[in-house]
Amino acid sequence: MLDPSPEDDGTSPTVSSPDFVGRDRELAALRGALARPPAIVLVEGEAGIGKSRLLREWLAAPDQRTALVSVCPPLRESLTLGPIVDAFRGIDRPVSRLRLTELTGALRPLFPEWSSDLPPALPQLDDAKAARHRLFRALDELLRALRVDVLVLEDAHWADEVTLEFLLFVTSRQQTGGPSLVISYRPEEVDDGSLLLRLTSRLPAGVTQLRIALAPMRPDDTAALVSSMLDGNPISQEFTTFMHERTGGVPLALEESVRLMCDRADLVFRDGQWVRLKLRELRVPPTVRDSTRERVGRLSPTAQQVLRAAATLAERSSVATIAMTAGLSPAACRSAVAEAAAAGVLDADDRGQWRFRHVLAATAVYEAIPLTDRRHVHLLAGRALEHIHPPPVARLAHHFRAAGETRSWARYAEHGAELAIASGDHTKAVDLLVDLLSWAVLPPVDRARVARIAGVAALGRREPVDEVYHRVIRTLRSVLETPGLSARQQAEIRNPLGRLLITGGEAQAALSELEQAVAASTTIRSRPPGR
Repeated sequence: MLDPSPEDDGTSPTVSSPDFVGRDRELAALRGALARPPAIVLVEGEAGIGKSRLLREWLAAPDQRTALVSVCPPLRESLTLGPIVDAFRGIDRPVSRLRLTELTGALRPLFPEWSSDLPPALPQLDDAKAARHRLFRALDELLRALRVDVLVLEDAHWADEVTLEFLLFVTSRQQTGGPSLVISYRPEEVDDGSLLLRLTSRLPAGVTQLRIALAPMRPDDTAALVSSMLDGNPISQEFTTFMHERTGGVPLALEESVRLMCDRADLVFRDGQWVRLKLRELRVPPTVRDSTRERVGRLSPTAQQVLRAAATLAERSSVATIAMTAGLSPAACRSAVAEAAAAGVLDADDRGQWRFRHVLAATAVYEAIPLTDRRHVHLLAGRALEHIHPPPVARLAHHFRAAGETRSWARYAEHGAELAIASGDHTKAVDLLVDLLSWAVLPPVDRARVARIAGVAALGRREPVDEVYHRVIRTLRSVLETPGLSARQQAEIRNPLGRLLITGGEAQAALSELEQAVAASTTIRSRPPGR
């Protein structure tokens, strides 16, 4: 791809890794806490929020002291002490040069590759708890012998129980010179019975303590991150708002979305800034899609049913509406909503209206609904929304359209257009009616009536000639080709069509349509009564 430049409008961008944006305060706090050892730093936040990036930035500092980093893999069954063992295997100091006591012979089963460097194996103990305590003491001795200043455990929500027990053991001995701890995790994925809760809730006295809760990025940080991926050139305000709303300010979602848009050639450089060609939708990046589905797949079947309903409803909805859409009782729905909320998937406003925390997560869940099931879920959503007063007619039109219920779709689309026109939103009215005319099979009389209303609504728009204008023109011309239209019906469509063509500068075509409308009207007036 070519590098963009202000003089080269329309150029596709070259994408680079994002800068470290919006976390300077958190990084300073992390450094400050670890400068006062011993310390325990907890870094919490949802998936993709930037926990690992924060730790990488700290580890990359030139004055960094000795740190041992372990990462808990997302295995179905965690390996006992696996993260700690893997962290030790990354050390660059020969074990043979360490001054180790006979106690570290207990480490031979964990590190067979060091058998020639460790003291002889110790006799087995019949008491499993005593054996575990001896093993923890040996690991702690190895940490101190290596002069590890900081032990980092990432993704601790996936850690096995023995690993968490070892961390509790380390914290209990910190005041005698043990390493500081940095632990990252996702709070919503910590089970109620997990030892991680004991570790994070009962921090020892006399130890520097810091809890960093990473929040989504603000809009200005969103713009800065995206800009840093696009050679530092600015992005438009419209693009910034779009990206922030769709990704919720989650850095990973932002990064993956930018890469996906660049792969699809959806970004261009215009007037000194990056803009997106189409701002009406955002594809779900594969990493976000797979992460969401894996996370949802661990919830109960009832909670998954609720999430499919919430994803179909798309907007904030009450428990009663979600229950009807999911085909559940209110009690079962409340329990499932609580489960999804505890997992960090749904959240509520102060009126008890629920929706997905992130639009991309909702889209990922919706796209996973089999096509054969979507129509039924949309039908249930439409029927549920009919119980709301006043009825949300635009949403009702959307759901009944997706359900294939043409009569209900047409009724609510026309009602929604009337309300939009009354409120001055003629573009919304045009969108509803043109969509209906383009995709629904209507009787000629209904088709003519809807087209006339759409034409009149289009005349009330204040926007310049745009895609909506061209779509209305195409639609009205298509309706005029409908067999069985009366002369009056044709005249009622040609009149607004001609006036729209004048607005678009098509004088000759406008004159033709208006002449035909006048001729038809004259014919109608000249007919004898009763004919």
